[in-house]
Amino acid sequence: MAVICPHITEIAQLRCVFQFISLAYILRNTNRERERERERERERERDMEDKASNPHAIMVPLPLQGHVTPLTHLATKLASQGFTITFVNTQYIHHHILKSQPNDNTEDDIFATARKSGLDIRYTTVSDGFPLAFNRIQNLDQSLEGALHVFPAHVDELVGNLVQSDPSITCLIVDTFQSWSATIANKYNLIHISFWTEPALVFNIYYHLDLLQKNGHFGSHDNREDIIDYIPGVKAIEPKDLMSHIQSTDLFCPMLRTFYKSFREVKKADFILCNTVQELEFESLSALQAKQPTYPIGPVFPDNLTKNIVATNLMPEFDCIHWLHEKPHGSVLFISFGSYAQVTKDDFEEIAHGLLLSKVNFIWVLRSDTTGYDETYILPVGFEDEIKDRGLMVPWCSQIEVLSHPAVGGFLTHCGWNSILESMRCGVPMLCFPLVADQITNRKLVVDDWGIGLNLCDRVKPVRRVEVAEKINRLICGKSGDGLQKKVMKATQTLEDAVALNGSSQKNLSQFISNVKEKIQTRM
Repeated sequence: MAVICPHITEIAQLRCVFQFISLAYILRNTNRERERERERERERERDMEDKASNPHAIMVPLPLQGHVTPLTHLATKLASQGFTITFVNTQYIHHHILKSQPNDNTEDDIFATARKSGLDIRYTTVSDGFPLAFNRIQNLDQSLEGALHVFPAHVDELVGNLVQSDPSITCLIVDTFQSWSATIANKYNLIHISFWTEPALVFNIYYHLDLLQKNGHFGSHDNREDIIDYIPGVKAIEPKDLMSHIQSTDLFCPMLRTFYKSFREVKKADFILCNTVQELEFESLSALQAKQPTYPIGPVFPDNLTKNIVATNLMPEFDCIHWLHEKPHGSVLFISFGSYAQVTKDDFEEIAHGLLLSKVNFIWVLRSDTTGYDETYILPVGFEDEIKDRGLMVPWCSQIEVLSHPAVGGFLTHCGWNSILESMRCGVPMLCFPLVADQITNRKLVVDDWGIGLNLCDRVKPVRRVEVAEKINRLICGKSGDGLQKKVMKATQTLEDAVALNGSSQKNLSQFISNVKEKIQTRM
């Protein structure tokens, strides 16, 4: 019988004890690691839920008055729905907004008041590559080349820094005309949201430039002039009603290259927001919604039409309200050709004489560059003496404040989309004098499709003062004989219904927000 050494038995026992202790230690560490991993997962889920419940979007407008204003209104609207916003203006736009403020306003952050009201909107600026003194509109081609080749690098750097310093950023909301949106959104894994500031009809036409070119209505020196009836969601339209840039024969100009690149980018967007109303443009919107998630959420105005808590004007406003208070109801014609479009000197003179002949009260917004950059406009001799107190000429004003005044009975407009929406919202019929870009196509909607305005003149014929006077009186005196005012009031009601609690635009906005939150969760 073998004899077992007691020391060996003790060693074996000790070994078993050590193995047991080691195993227990490993199991305890494993459990701790599993618990830590579960906690990290719970933190990721909480972070994901937080990001989804409170999306954080960087917003970048096109640096033009008519584009900055609606995107600013959208920022406050989204912030009131729980979004955190980081709004980015170019240094040039920021400079002009500050210059335009009253002397007693020393606030450098245009969203400071919005934050005080509880909205989480941060604000920063970015260089567009040009010095502040450089006139971007007067040197448009050079500005567009900069927007194509220089500005994207500045935005890329800014977005990269913002995302690195604040991981809660999940979305990039950009004006559709910016040519870099999808590229930068993809680079930083941001949800790409394109904001369209013009009618869906215009968007649809740009979206199908390839069809226009294929069918010979665009892109050659001998474009077809017959009716265009093959664009999805667009009723038959004449080439003369296309946007002025599409009627150009220079396919390599910076403007058209910008459009090409912008619409290649927008076709990669996760979501498209349109500042229009479903009921107004049902067919165009339906065609777009069949291709990409598209949400008409317009009109995008502040809750209080005449009291915007965020400064957006690039020029100082003149107060017209006291003057309007002294005028009879519906007796005043408001005239404005927007923030940058120019009128020829001949047309300007004929319109001025037409105003004299009409004998109506009027407010005329006359920028110093209304007829050109080299010299200011020149009114006909004796004009100011003859109008006396029935006319008021101002360099700029709050358009929505003027249009909403009961003394205003008509609007002679260049047909910018913001102007059209404001006029419709205030129930003011329009006298249409489109000058450039989408204004040409917008006129078709106002006059031909909706019947809420009149043409000032036939675009292929020169402006004549007698016709101007006749059209003004027809508009202001209600002698159009075609139910113009009834159609205007119907359009006003359509806009009011759309933004009401259960209106189409309000429902679309809610659906958009819900879909963005779902998208955030799938991205993380």
